[in-house]
Amino acid sequence: MIIYALIAVGALGAMWLGSSVRIITQFQRGVVFRFGKVRAETRGPGLALITPIADRLQKVNMQIITMPVPAQDGITRDNVTVRVDAVVYFRVVDPVRAIVDVQDYDSAIRQVALASLRSIIGKSDLDDLLSNRERLNQGLELMIDSPALGWGVHIDRVEIKDVALPESMKRSMSRQAEAERERRARVITADGELQASEKLAQAAEAMTAHPAALQLRLLQTVVEVAAEKNSTLVLPFPVELLRFLERATPPETGRPADPATPHSNPGPPAGLPRPRPPGLHRTNTYTLDPATPNSARADR
Repeated sequence: MIIYALIAVGALGAMWLGSSVRIITQFQRGVVFRFGKVRAETRGPGLALITPIADRLQKVNMQIITMPVPAQDGITRDNVTVRVDAVVYFRVVDPVRAIVDVQDYDSAIRQVALASLRSIIGKSDLDDLLSNRERLNQGLELMIDSPALGWGVHIDRVEIKDVALPESMKRSMSRQAEAERERRARVITADGELQASEKLAQAAEAMTAHPAALQLRLLQTVVEVAAEKNSTLVLPFPVELLRFLERATPPETGRPADPATPHSNPGPPAGLPRPRPPGLHRTNTYTLDPATPNSARADR
């Protein structure tokens, strides 16, 4: 009988020990309720002893929780329909308040994030949603963190993941971007032409002051063209180069013309008719005069 009694006592002790010992991991904290009243101190990681029947231990995860926020449809301040989704990173900083003050802090954070995301969409323009997301993320984080602090939850970070636009808006934005790039290309081309014209004007002034520079430039052009191994080379001579050569040639001294030289043309002797060029015929008509014995005649 004594042996059976010892066995029974040992079994009861094992049951009591099993119901009073709890194991808490490193990333958890234990909140103890004694007869339904929360204890101020929390149990750390390791073995935690509680009073059976009187105490109840509830574990709280202290890790950073990643919560995706479902995509929300909204209208921006400039009347554009968009679909935006986000992600929230938060963690519990006060386990007692997270268990006592809110029924399900995970669901509460999700609902606050949805409402804040819709609110931030209505207060922002489309350009801000596309290009100024850092400021929107900060504003969204403040909107979610304000009520979460009263629940013992801290919002570490909030990020807007994607902004979905209608197809018509995408086409309009693509046309706008294409027109903007074409405008920039035209401005750059016009700026290049302006700079080139200024440099060409300076070069023309330098060549006008020094005509030899034009000849050097012409020779350089000939060298560049000859490097292509062309069989035919058309070389134009500018008028400025001819004027330069004319000014560079010394003028000849004047002297009287010599009649004996073959270049002189004294003409036929006096009284003889000038020779007529071939192919030309002239008709001379003489009138009849009774005072003269000659009769009328016509030479052709």
